[in-house]
Amino acid sequence: MSGVLNTVDQRTNLVGENRLELLLFSLNSRQIFAINVFKVREVIKVPPLTKMPGSHHHITGVASLRGVSVPVIDLRGAIGFPASRLDNQEENLIITEYNRTIQGFLVGQVRNIINTAWTEIQPPPKTAGRANYLTAITHVNDGEQLEIVEIIDVEKVLAQIIDYDISISEGVLDEELAAEMVGRNVLIVDDSSTARMQVKGTLSQLGLNIIECRDGLEALRLLKGWADEGKNVVEELLLMITDAEMPEMDGYKLTHEVRTDPRMKDLFVTLNTSLSGSFNDAMVKKVGCDRFISKFQPDLLVEVAQDRLRDILTK
Repeated sequence: MSGVLNTVDQRTNLVGENRLELLLFSLNSRQIFAINVFKVREVIKVPPLTKMPGSHHHITGVASLRGVSVPVIDLRGAIGFPASRLDNQEENLIITEYNRTIQGFLVGQVRNIINTAWTEIQPPPKTAGRANYLTAITHVNDGEQLEIVEIIDVEKVLAQIIDYDISISEGVLDEELAAEMVGRNVLIVDDSSTARMQVKGTLSQLGLNIIECRDGLEALRLLKGWADEGKNVVEELLLMITDAEMPEMDGYKLTHEVRTDPRMKDLFVTLNTSLSGSFNDAMVKKVGCDRFISKFQPDLLVEVAQDRLRDILTK
């Protein structure tokens, strides 16, 4: 098991190439689930867990890993599966880092890692409804037939356990900019409806008008459509806030496409992602993002919007 992720630190060259690697696992069912390798720190056998009275019912306990207390979330129950754990079922712990927090996800069998392109990742069917816990689906060939792989919307799982506060701290708002903010457009690009809701809830407090896209390709088509109509994209949008990992086209590729189109190359782009690691700084510089924010930080979102508006007003 320790060898599953032993080369994870060497995989950052996939980012920016519109590719990703997925860690596949089961929840002791026939279905195959996945999360992005970049969000995984390690995979281990389940250690002794300490119960926490009064904790959320999807938190099965706390694991002590090298002196760090890590909350353990029963992923099966968190996404709506019956909480049926049998003594003979295989259990593993996937330790992840999302939104600047460390947590473990209790899963069944951990299968393997696959390397694929974002163009092979598709949004979940609309018939799945809004209550599903998927950001996307893809397929894997097991040698006999294609199997569906369901990619978990971890941000949605965490949002139902952790209370993400969208309130803005005292002193962050610049009252002198308040009137200028109202009615300006911000484009949010994120495959997680939960993440879009968090950003929208924060920036709407400034009177900003929020436009939403579910992936980079949808956003690029929108921007190119505006440009084809003769609109000035930079004047239409105060800024674009994009996630890094998304189906069909990731945020790095989206930014690259924006920068190489002379009609929109000066659009202000902020990368807002739950992915962690120093590679983000290098990738932001490589593809030409203007700012980088780790999710989820309302005050920083507001500061970026205000800084961008100040730049516009002083030109």
